[in-house]
Amino acid sequence: MKTKTTGRVALPAKASAALHCARTAGFTLLELIITMSIAAILLTIAVPSFRYVTNANRIAGEVNGLLGDLQFARAEAIKEGRNVTVCISTDGQNCVANANTWQSGWIVFSDPTDTGVVDPGETVLRWQKTFSSTDTFVDPNNNLPAITFNREGYAVGIVAGTLLELHDVTGTTAWTRCLSVNFSGQMKTELYGVIDADNAGATCL
Repeated sequence: MKTKTTGRVALPAKASAALHCARTAGFTLLELIITMSIAAILLTIAVPSFRYVTNANRIAGEVNGLLGDLQFARAEAIKEGRNVTVCISTDGQNCVANANTWQSGWIVFSDPTDTGVVDPGETVLRWQKTFSSTDTFVDPNNNLPAITFNREGYAVGIVAGTLLELHDVTGTTAWTRCLSVNFSGQMKTELYGVIDADNAGATCL
């Protein structure tokens, strides 16, 4: 009697199980499509939120930078009993005359001669370099190249309703911030649309 040979070799049980796992490992097309869809949804939600946080943090840093230097200048004026000025400066050494672009940078300096410019022998106390962003920081109603504080802490010659407006290049109101300064030397930041009752009713726009 002849025996028919099939050419197949029986595998041990463990080897068979391992081969089965190897064949079934990985993702199916449906699973891959579902995973990619979920990733796309998460990116759609996350990217705008990340952009908002990034812009909001940058704007806050810029407006608080000038606020902090103005507060420092006022404190120095009271402590030293002499005028201290904060002016727009692009080089960290000289004031820019008739400028209104605070995004260009500024300096804080001792100004005993009360000229609003850095005279020989006067000390520059702080320097803020030009913004790396395209944001604008201006007083839309007045030409304000400098703010000087006297030994009593008053902002000398400041116009009522002085408000420096900080905007991003898109003009998005959610990121708009304003810096209010009044004659008494009071300073604070405002959100878009806020009316400052302590500064002649100036509105942050």
